[in-house]
Amino acid sequence: MSRQRRAGLGALLAATATLALVGCSGADWEENCTTTDGIVECAPGDRPDAPEVTGELLTGGRYDIAQDRGQVVVVNFWGSWCAPCRAEADDLEATYQATRERGVRFLGINIQDGRDKAKAFEAAFKVTYPSVYDPPSKLALAFDVPPNSIPATIVLDRESRIAVVIRKPVTRDILEPIVAAVADDGAAAGGPG
Repeated sequence: MSRQRRAGLGALLAATATLALVGCSGADWEENCTTTDGIVECAPGDRPDAPEVTGELLTGGRYDIAQDRGQVVVVNFWGSWCAPCRAEADDLEATYQATRERGVRFLGINIQDGRDKAKAFEAAFKVTYPSVYDPPSKLALAFDVPPNSIPATIVLDRESRIAVVIRKPVTRDILEPIVAAVADDGAAAGGPG
């Protein structure tokens, strides 16, 4: 292959890689939503349906998001190797405890991790909500969460639509009002309150 042809092929591959990365950086539906400081919030009419979430739980058994239909579901992508995930663990648990009586469920999705390390993480931080064990990050990719961009937290409304995407570590002060607003929105529409 000639040098000129190799250079052309190299440029084509570079352009393709760039387009692929751009495609992973955000979804088309986000154009109709408000983005502020790493938080994407969508009005009810602009919320896309969430992908199907099923899988093996970290502690055994199976999870299917269909079992939580009618509830607000907070999905947090994490790994035991992720320092910001450790920093937000107590805040996630506190928010879960504070909102679960309002029809809010939490689900962790553990990615690119070993089962024993992930279980040790949950024990150390006293995490009481379930986590799906997803070492190949298939669920993260379905939600357009690149594995190298965790932690990420997604709040699904009572109709299993994406209401809020948080692409940074959360604190209870940030997360709890967001979750409460999505829960109130669904309760006003006739969902459980």
